[in-house]
Amino acid sequence: MGSITRGEEKPTTNQDVITFGAGPSKVPRVVVERIQKGFSNCADSGISVIEVGHRTKEFVDIMKSCEARIRRLLNVPSNYRVLFLQGGAQAQFDAIPMNLMGNQGVNQADYLVTGAWSLKALKEAKKYGAIREVCPQEPGFSCIPDQSTMQYDPCAAYFYYCDNETMNGVEFNWIPGPKEGQVPIVCDMCSNLLTRPIDVSRYGVIFAGSQKTMGCAGLTLVIIREDLVGGELTITPSILNYRMQVAAASVLNTPPTFTAYAVNEALRWVEEEGGIEEMQKRTQEKCDAIYSFIDRSEDFYHCHVPKAHRSRVNIVLRLPSEDLEKLWLAEARRHGLIGLEGHRTVGGVRISLYNGITMDDVKRLLDFMEKFMNVHR
Repeated sequence: MGSITRGEEKPTTNQDVITFGAGPSKVPRVVVERIQKGFSNCADSGISVIEVGHRTKEFVDIMKSCEARIRRLLNVPSNYRVLFLQGGAQAQFDAIPMNLMGNQGVNQADYLVTGAWSLKALKEAKKYGAIREVCPQEPGFSCIPDQSTMQYDPCAAYFYYCDNETMNGVEFNWIPGPKEGQVPIVCDMCSNLLTRPIDVSRYGVIFAGSQKTMGCAGLTLVIIREDLVGGELTITPSILNYRMQVAAASVLNTPPTFTAYAVNEALRWVEEEGGIEEMQKRTQEKCDAIYSFIDRSEDFYHCHVPKAHRSRVNIVLRLPSEDLEKLWLAEARRHGLIGLEGHRTVGGVRISLYNGITMDDVKRLLDFMEKFMNVHR
């Protein structure tokens, strides 16, 4: 790696670039190469993946493969449906209350707000029924509220939380919610799905966008327990109606066919690499290395999130001044390390460690961080 300077940002070559972006995120090289092959000849069809019709056998096989891989990787029970929908994960902020509020005539739900994304979900849900927060919000969302402050309604239509807040860098290492089986738990796992094993049977609904750990943007995975399908509000649009999407096998309208192809290849890679357990091991190694360095830096790099609540996949940190942060980001880019800006509403630095990021990538970043610190301390 070149020396750290005080000069202007310079362009880098594509070969040198590593993106630590929060999504879309880095995709393993072998997955990119397989996707490239599909551009010229998808599944030996003789046509490009972007030309394959969504009603053809080739595409139906891709969708079936995506579902089968998800079921194997996550051990999805047989009484759960797997959907691949459009509109991004934010569409689920509306789809969830519209589909679940009508169940058994209950139009009240519990929400646990721990960051920017669960707050957005809360605001959307308020359009459809009575929404109650189970505990007060933490100032600045810098930690997860104490369990003793959480009060759940056993009669709620569902309980909602976000497993990992990408903007704020906090992640659950336990499952919040009422007594098991009492109320369906709905979980936003957009940024940490496929990074550790989960017990799907503990949840009523799990959803995640594809742009972080499943290839590229364009699809949203929804895993829903069968008994929660069919109780939608009458105002629910067809495209967000779980019952209609289940009946149409996620092809109620033309899906993003290229994204489905990319997702299938990304899931294939996870299986080939050893599955969820291997992804969990790698994720822990990567985040441990970075947090350990931050904590040894004597506050040159500072993570305000308590250790017990720190995200494994979205590390947020600050430098001694905003001017130094701007210089750090410019120097990082000059060294081929991009996507490190904190969210525009939060600022600072954010290091995202999704499955495509390797330990070698992390070592290269740490080398830069150490050299920059030695120059500017």
